[in-house]
Amino acid sequence: MKSYTDIEQSKKLVEILPLSSADMFWLNRHIDLTETKYEIFVIEKSNKHIDFSNSYAVAIDNNEIIPCWSLAALLDVLPKNYGRYTKSLYWFDDAWHCEYVDQDGEGHGGETADDPIDACYKMILKLNKVNLL
Repeated sequence: MKSYTDIEQSKKLVEILPLSSADMFWLNRHIDLTETKYEIFVIEKSNKHIDFSNSYAVAIDNNEIIPCWSLAALLDVLPKNYGRYTKSLYWFDDAWHCEYVDQDGEGHGGETADDPIDACYKMILKLNKVNLL
């Protein structure tokens, strides 16, 4: 199971989400110019050297940094409610479901995936498309 967004998802979310919502980052140290190899790091809130407030990819000493989101950070970005429906993430029928559910269990606008990160990512893209983020 994934613990955070992959490179492609992270690059797409950079266009949609506030960069301050990222709680991790991908770092490409450009050690070998023939190979791109990213490593993942957690953002420590006390770290003043990493600030995504101005641009999504910050170059520090020729190192590319791309914001990244954990499952907790993705869930924080999703609105708690959509009308009478409440945000929900659950495993059912061999898939992860991210959707808004009412008190009767009726779902609205759900997305499914093999992984909870992917389900939340798809829901964020869907809500962004209809300007609900």
